[in-house]
Amino acid sequence: MKKILKVLVILLLFSRLANGQQDAQFSQYMFNGIYINPAYAGYKEQLNLHAFYRNQWTGIQGAPKTMSVAIDAIANDGNVGLALQISSDRLGAQRNQSIYANYAYRIPMNKDGSSRLAFGLGVGVVQLGIDGAMLNPNDVEMEQPTGMQSSILPDARTGVYFSNDRLYAGFSADNLVSQYINIDKYAFIPQPKPHYYLTAGTLIPLSREILLKPSFLLKDDRGGPTSLDLNAFVILAEKLWIGGSYRTGVKLYDKDYLQKDLSQLNSAVAALQIFPNDNLRIGYAYDYSIGPLQGYSGGTHEISIGYFFNKKNMRMLTPRFF
Repeated sequence: MKKILKVLVILLLFSRLANGQQDAQFSQYMFNGIYINPAYAGYKEQLNLHAFYRNQWTGIQGAPKTMSVAIDAIANDGNVGLALQISSDRLGAQRNQSIYANYAYRIPMNKDGSSRLAFGLGVGVVQLGIDGAMLNPNDVEMEQPTGMQSSILPDARTGVYFSNDRLYAGFSADNLVSQYINIDKYAFIPQPKPHYYLTAGTLIPLSREILLKPSFLLKDDRGGPTSLDLNAFVILAEKLWIGGSYRTGVKLYDKDYLQKDLSQLNSAVAALQIFPNDNLRIGYAYDYSIGPLQGYSGGTHEISIGYFFNKKNMRMLTPRFF
């Protein structure tokens, strides 16, 4: 009984932080950069389809389940990137969906175009909802919904992304429009907040057939705790990626509105990527909780699939490992 009560307290804490980090997270975000940065559109310089499914904190009722699908390509001889991205996220009674059309203007930084600086813009709509049937019927609050309640808002996001054949770096922000639209009439739907992403990585040759790819992702929304992902992959013969991540909270600046005894520990991630042929990528990641949910969650499972069209006709001169 005490174990069940502790899990409920933890989930209550996450629900109270709902006005903080609202964007869903992926451990394999580096294989679907469009999810966090519209300037990533067209980076692979070919037609790509990427899909992700994440089942977080298995074994806990109401735990997050997230899906994302994106397709992108280049236009205007590689100087423009275009992408369409659709996402769906469920957390407890919350039901959020979004769709964005993304445009990136890609500026070549050298003669062969292998180094580029891209500026991206995404416009779309988000549907924020809450299923009142999943709320506690024994402790009804004023104006608590009994059925599905939702609101559709316009939104925009922007970003900048630099890459060459050895390193990349990007910065982006989302919820730039929806944060200003008042949804107070839906008292149980959290007001969107802007999220900021800073990421960078590099590629280090260890031998002719072995490469090392370290990277990081810093996430902040000026509401919840700042999160840092430290990642590393070993790439074997361009066919097999083996690696992992460490996710933790960091204190970049004072947030006196947060609970003082929040644990910074989050999770450790093991990940595997397989390239059966030149057109297909299959990935899996397992997140093991090392924070307050340790011992209560069955871990997090994440599956990703990527398919690359027109591989034989691709124009890029160097392999895109980022």
